[in-house]
Amino acid sequence: MPILAYILLFCLLASVGAILLIASFLLLPSRTREAVTGVLVLYAIGTLLGVAFLDLLPSALAAAPADGIFAAALGGVTAFIVLEEAVAWHRCHQGGCVEARATGPLILIGDALHNFVDGVVITAAFLVAVPAGITASVAIILHEVFHEAGDMGVLLTSGYPPRQAVLLNILSSLPTFAGALLAYGSLRLLSPLLPYVLAIAAGGFLYIALAQLLPRLPRHPAPGLALWQIGWLLLGIGTVALLERLLA
Repeated sequence: MPILAYILLFCLLASVGAILLIASFLLLPSRTREAVTGVLVLYAIGTLLGVAFLDLLPSALAAAPADGIFAAALGGVTAFIVLEEAVAWHRCHQGGCVEARATGPLILIGDALHNFVDGVVITAAFLVAVPAGITASVAIILHEVFHEAGDMGVLLTSGYPPRQAVLLNILSSLPTFAGALLAYGSLRLLSPLLPYVLAIAAGGFLYIALAQLLPRLPRHPAPGLALWQIGWLLLGIGTVALLERLLA
């Protein structure tokens, strides 16, 4: 299968596929959703960490000097912090924090920008190798499930009908393809930049795993629950390692 076909397929899965999965997920009973969400958060953290350390960073370090790669990874962390702050739902001012609920259009604009970046990352990983692209795409799909679930919740609480909320989320996912195609055209011509794009993506994955998803977990779990959490985290990392071996 041509590389571009892989890229477009996984862009479809990471964007529209994640949204349709969330739409189906909302039909489950609330108690079931909570139980499944807890497991998926842990698994997603493991896959994001695994892709960053076992896939993206090794691929980048094999093609460029370490100091530049780690600087790019730091830039990726910083860029994702700025991106998330730009669409934050809360703004803190001197004397306290004032809640500022984002409007539907603001959420959709932020989501479109986020999906554009996802498309760039998917393409960059596939241009290194198909296995790298598949493992990176799996991590992005898992992250998108939580990201789109949050956006869907905001739209629903803002008064959008469920069908319209799903449709608007699908429309905001289309920039995934724009980012992928733009990266496919430019990175093939500017191949020396590819390792640094991978490093930036790795930094973004680390930020998502440790700053966005990890705080969702209970802070002081019981010993049995802690072992359960560690097990799912390791399973996520192990999935990436297994994919790397099977697809190599």
